[in-house]
Amino acid sequence: MATETKQNFEELLQDYFSKVPEIGDLIKGTVISIDKGDVRIDINGMIVGVVRGYELFAESKEFSDVKVGDEVEAQVLTLDREERKMSLGMKQLNPDPWASIAEKYPVGSTHSGTVRNYTNFGVFVELEEGIDGLVYISDLSWTKKIKHPSDFVTVGDKLDVQVLELDIEGRKLNLGHKQTTENPWDKHEETYAINSIHEGTVKDKNDKGAVVTLDGGVEAFVPSRFTIKEDGSRLAKGDAEKFKVIEFNKEFRRIVASHTSIFKAQEERNMKAVQKKAESTEKTTLGDLGGDLAALKRKMEGK
Repeated sequence: MATETKQNFEELLQDYFSKVPEIGDLIKGTVISIDKGDVRIDINGMIVGVVRGYELFAESKEFSDVKVGDEVEAQVLTLDREERKMSLGMKQLNPDPWASIAEKYPVGSTHSGTVRNYTNFGVFVELEEGIDGLVYISDLSWTKKIKHPSDFVTVGDKLDVQVLELDIEGRKLNLGHKQTTENPWDKHEETYAINSIHEGTVKDKNDKGAVVTLDGGVEAFVPSRFTIKEDGSRLAKGDAEKFKVIEFNKEFRRIVASHTSIFKAQEERNMKAVQKKAESTEKTTLGDLGGDLAALKRKMEGK
C-alpha cells in the first residue's frame, strides 16, 4: 500500500512538472518559510520553489515585507525537472526603477520628494518607490547654518530637490534643496559691498568676536578688535549700532564687519582736515612774511 501511494505521488509530481510553465513564466504559491533571507514557496502542495534573497526585491522593499502565509506571485528563473528543483524570482515582476533613471531624473532636473530619514550629514529623500537620493546638509539652505537636518525638516515632509549627481552603476543619487531657489548671495554681493555701512544688532558674542544681524536678516561676524566703541567700551549682546563691511566671501557665505572702523574713519577724516588746515595756515603765514621782507628790502634800497 505504501509503495503504491509513493508511486502515485511520484506520478503526480511528474505530471505537475510536465505542466510547469517554462522559464520566465509566472506562478503563484504560499510562503511556507523564510530562512537567512531565502523565501520558500509552496506551489499547489507538491512543489517548493525558492526565492533567493537577492531575487526578492529590486530596491523598493525589505525582507520584513514578506511573511509566512502570504500568497505571492513569482517568476520561474531556473527549472530542473529531473531533480524537481525550481528557483524563483519576485523582483522581476516589477521593472527596476534604476533602469530608466537617467531619463526620469537627469542632472539638473527638479522634483518633489518625501523625507524618509536623516543622518548627521544629510537627508534621505524618496522620489518614488525604490528611488532615494541624499541631500547633504550643506545643500539644504543658502543662508541658514544648520547643525543637524532635524532642525530644518521632519520625516514625512515634502521637499523640492534638484538632481546634482547621478551614479547609475553605484545606484547613488545626490540631490540639493537650496538649488531649487535663487541664491540670495548673488544680490548680497551688491548690497553688502566692501566699505558699505549697515545698521545691525549684536545677536551673540564670545571671546573671538560678535555675531551681528544686519539689515536684511544677513549675519556678519565682527572680530573682537573691531567691537570697540568710541567711548572705549565694547559691544554687548543686544546693542544696535552701525557696521562697516570689511570682507565679503560669496563662496563661503561669509561677511566680516567692523563697528570700530565707523568712528575710526571719522577720526582719520578729522585728522586730515586739521592737518590740511594747518598746512594752509602755514603757507599763508610764510606768504605774508615773504611780502614783508620784500617791502623792507625795497625800502632799504631806496634809502
